[in-house]
Amino acid sequence: MLTISDIGGVVAKEDERYIVKDNTHLKNLVLSSTVLHPGKNTTGHKHAGQEEVYIFTKGSGRMQLDDQKVFVKKGHIVLIEDGVFHKVFAGPHGIDFICVFDGRRSH
Repeated sequence: MLTISDIGGVVAKEDERYIVKDNTHLKNLVLSSTVLHPGKNTTGHKHAGQEEVYIFTKGSGRMQLDDQKVFVKKGHIVLIEDGVFHKVFAGPHGIDFICVFDGRRSH
């Protein structure tokens, strides 16, 4: 059994911006959690042939989807379609989110 605050897995990335943990237990999906520190942002990227689901679990900020920026906070879920550029910007208190994507990490 996993929880929102502990998805299991191992640290995949860590720097002054964030801590990213990946659980690769499943064959076809990756469960990833990110703690994005206050005022920081993710690099931003898009994937050909890969969809993602972001579930925001703590804090607030903005998310860029191609040319649009939307407000996100705890409890929001964002569906990211194949090929859509996406980037998360943490608010003044940071933002945490869980991401589910198919395949393996390529970003």
